[in-house]
Amino acid sequence: MSEHYGFIVKAKTRPEKADAFEALFASFVEPSRQEPGCIEYHMLRDKQDPTLFMFFEIWASKADLDVHSALPHMVEFAEHRMEFLERDFEFQLIDMLSASSAQR
Repeated sequence: MSEHYGFIVKAKTRPEKADAFEALFASFVEPSRQEPGCIEYHMLRDKQDPTLFMFFEIWASKADLDVHSALPHMVEFAEHRMEFLERDFEFQLIDMLSASSAQR
């Protein structure tokens, strides 16, 4: 069992906002990967449902995720997320059972 803090988030976007959501969050991926405590950060889009996005994130600790979540761009998005989303985020906490594949 991992001591890291990991989760999968599902984001069901409004159809007319899917591409804008992708563009916005694509710009967050690389900076997020550079943050202290970020072990894995992946953005995925469902091939059958282009309005469904998933994020696979592993952080060294919940505290590291809290720092990430408190960054101005993340706070701003959180306040306006329902302009993009059909329903609120769905979180699933996970344990990372294998070593990270990230090459940093």
